[in-house]
Amino acid sequence: MALLNIRYDFRCPDICPVPVDELYHAAIEQVEWAERLGFVSVTLSEHHGSDDGYLPSLVALASAIAARTENIHIMLAALIAPMHDPLRVAEDLAVLDRISKGRISVVVAAGYVPSEFDMFGRRMRDRVALTEEMVETLKAAWTGEAFEFRGRRVRVTPTPYQKPRPMIWLGGSGEKAARRAARIADGFLPTMPEFWDHYRDEVIKQGRPDPGPATSGGVGYLHITHDPNTTWAKVAPHALHEMNAYGRWAAESGAATGYEPVSDADALRAMGMHQLLTPAEAIEMIRGMGEMEAVMFHPLMGGLDPALAWENLRLFESEVLPHL
Repeated sequence: MALLNIRYDFRCPDICPVPVDELYHAAIEQVEWAERLGFVSVTLSEHHGSDDGYLPSLVALASAIAARTENIHIMLAALIAPMHDPLRVAEDLAVLDRISKGRISVVVAAGYVPSEFDMFGRRMRDRVALTEEMVETLKAAWTGEAFEFRGRRVRVTPTPYQKPRPMIWLGGSGEKAARRAARIADGFLPTMPEFWDHYRDEVIKQGRPDPGPATSGGVGYLHITHDPNTTWAKVAPHALHEMNAYGRWAAESGAATGYEPVSDADALRAMGMHQLLTPAEAIEMIRGMGEMEAVMFHPLMGGLDPALAWENLRLFESEVLPHL
């Protein structure tokens, strides 16, 4: 069966019917639910200074989830390297790995939103160097040995729970990011599936095993419902907010993210990123997926009402999962 995953970013725009703290609490409860049903991972994403309250602190929320779960993997995707001190990240993630007993991995990204760089006093032209420094620092820090950092001799303790260390992925868009990931990271999370071939090519050039072809990018939002059209009317404002918020960032930066401004809800639905399916349709879709493809739930997408999110998840539990 395809792999079951769940993700959160905690956008809470004006149309969100509850305060953002209720989204946090709902998410922790939903991850507990997901773990009980055999979901393999929860993904948390970060951005900074966003008007809609996008999650800025991955480690804080991941720690809360780690304390309430025992098995589900926690992927931090992505940690935007230029906005962080590498030594502090190494310390925080080592402690998080200890709390979770080795259930974390991190996707390090260079970032692409100009306002974030302004907020932290960083220069866009330095982002690649800062990202490479982050990866190099994490690798060195997690050995537990002293190492050189910006001209100083430093040491980070404790070491992570995982041996030799948690996996470090690289996120990004474009050929350069893909080839960089093959050279310095353990994996690559592209913004668009077409960048995968560059990563695969470079991995092979480095003399490592072929990671294989790209898997399907899947859907950005899956909702199980008996009445897709009526449910879409409730979901659409949140889907439009998410698409347009990401779309504005992409337009400002020129990054290839797959998001673009959309004004019409029907046009957005036709793009296929948001799938509202009956239980029977969901069963058929998931049965047709490969074993390594991902079924990704994003239940609080765009600040959706947690009550509506739970309707989606409970219907998956009762009328889809038993048939897979």
